[in-house]
Amino acid sequence: MSASVSDETELIEKHEEIIGRRAELLEQMESRREQLKIQRRQQAKESEAARHRNSTLLQTQYWASVEESIPAWEHFLLGKGPHPTHGLGHLPRRGQQKAGTAKHQGLPPRPKPRTAR
Repeated sequence: MSASVSDETELIEKHEEIIGRRAELLEQMESRREQLKIQRRQQAKESEAARHRNSTLLQTQYWASVEESIPAWEHFLLGKGPHPTHGLGHLPRRGQQKAGTAKHQGLPPRPKPRTAR
């Protein structure tokens, strides 16, 4: 009988040790959860600040480019020069299409130019 009391006492001690360890782990988990919440809030603030900085920078660059292009547009609009975007390479260029290729793409043929009568 003393062996079973001894075994039971040992089991009770192990149980208490396990319960104590569980409580420690739960406390650590709760602490880590709070740390992560604080970290997420800080990252959200930093992300919003970076978004605002980027937006401001983009707007500044846009308006600087607009101001920079005003003389060229003014020159063009007064009829004194070429279109400002010609020759800048900003517009994508398409390759020359061979005659008859449009037929194969399901496109209607080009209309023939009218001749004066």
